[in-house]
Amino acid sequence: MVGICSYGGYVPRYRLNRGVIYKAMGWMNPANIANAGGEKAVANSDEDSITLAVAAGIDCLKGIEHSKVGGVYFASTSMPYKERLNAGIITSALGLNDQIRAADFSGGIKAGTTALLSALEGVQAKSVSNLLVCSSDCRLGRPASPQELIFGDAAAAFLVGDEGVIAEFKGAYSTTYDFVDHYRGAFAKFDRQWEDRWIRDLGFDQLVPEVVKGLLDKYGLNISDFSKVVYPCHYPAARKKLNKVLGIEPKAVQDNLQTVMGESGTPQALVMLISALEEASPGDKILVVSFGSGCDARFSVTSK
Repeated sequence: MVGICSYGGYVPRYRLNRGVIYKAMGWMNPANIANAGGEKAVANSDEDSITLAVAAGIDCLKGIEHSKVGGVYFASTSMPYKERLNAGIITSALGLNDQIRAADFSGGIKAGTTALLSALEGVQAKSVSNLLVCSSDCRLGRPASPQELIFGDAAAAFLVGDEGVIAEFKGAYSTTYDFVDHYRGAFAKFDRQWEDRWIRDLGFDQLVPEVVKGLLDKYGLNISDFSKVVYPCHYPAARKKLNKVLGIEPKAVQDNLQTVMGESGTPQALVMLISALEEASPGDKILVVSFGSGCDARFSVTSK
């Protein structure tokens, strides 16, 4: 049995009230009032995506012999280094062996689930065991942009193996599109995005149902089989529409944590998965969907 053996998360303790941001910057973009509710998690001045990932990794590896960890995968779109193995820094910071595999995953905000799937399939193929997958982001939105209010900082970590599994991996389905909703060039500091209608109508409204239908058809499942359905989407109206289109019962909808944390990028679906696992009962089926340059969908059955 292959799956998640342990999990951990880290959300910076500092919170910034979105109303305060709007009060200071709303005159530049009055429409941002729609995003001014709740608060966002903000990394401290001495934190970045690596330190966040290390904190989540420490939480994940509590009570686990570090010598048993066979590799580290790190997913982020805000890695501090372009030419230096960021996952290697995490390996050293966690006190893991040098004789292990390490790799960085980036390029799109579904990189977190892609790294997790790569780890699961690697363990499934028996080529490696006990892989630690960390995902984190510290993204900056341009001042007065919607992203300045929407984004939040966070990290998630999972230990993937074939012993002591608490959530068994049962299958996955993926799509890849060069769908340009968000982008950031090599020398850009701030995230940029196209119009919201483009992202909603041609992004979430089409790509999420496609990948969910693909997974359900592949494994002969119904959406009602899942106790929790996890997918990131910070647009409230779009989430309601997707829930209706997909036929998700209200009790199965996993909260996206937007009002208390924000949209965290690559770890978003994984942080939401941690929340689902915290509340899961043995035998629950959990569907996880990520979004960004296509979608990843995977499902697991809890055994804890």
